[in-house]
Amino acid sequence: MKRFLNGCATSPYLAAGFEALGWDAWTCDLLPSEWHKHIQDDIRNHLQDGWDFAIFHPDCRYLANSGVSWRVERGEYTQIREAASFFNLLLNAPLPHVVENPIQHKYARWYIRKPDQIIQPWQYGAKESKATCLWLCDVSPLPAGLKQRPSDCRQTCHRLPGTKDRWQLRSRNNMELAFAMALAWGQ
Repeated sequence: MKRFLNGCATSPYLAAGFEALGWDAWTCDLLPSEWHKHIQDDIRNHLQDGWDFAIFHPDCRYLANSGVSWRVERGEYTQIREAASFFNLLLNAPLPHVVENPIQHKYARWYIRKPDQIIQPWQYGAKESKATCLWLCDVSPLPAGLKQRPSDCRQTCHRLPGTKDRWQLRSRNNMELAFAMALAWGQ
């Protein structure tokens, strides 16, 4: 049985998609997960545990374009460099994988190469707009979905209330996009 790792993730959708296709699917994160097979630990301790494929979602708080003005205003350049270093560690993991993150700001771009693909959840059946960048490592691009944005598409993650867990809610995997990834890379 092939082994799948959904790293830096607590959402169950990707693991569920891969498991439905016959994979032994796990999540790994420092936080507890909604998925029943979860390694609550630093992902760095598990990169060489015999996985056949992985999708990583490193924390984007210091890398995403959406928060760059606050990061620069606060002078958080050390945190940006540390987040980019962790991102690149995942990018260089020793197995076929994808690293997923939102559009990054120019300071992150100083340290991280350009993404191989930019997609939207609405292209894969969701009613959500959220540009998602993919860095592909020994993996084909995600097949193209819808070409035209549906009129009832929304940006829910941008309208979340300013709570202490807003960052975690914004970073949740989209179910339709997760299943599209599982179908494309888990067959």
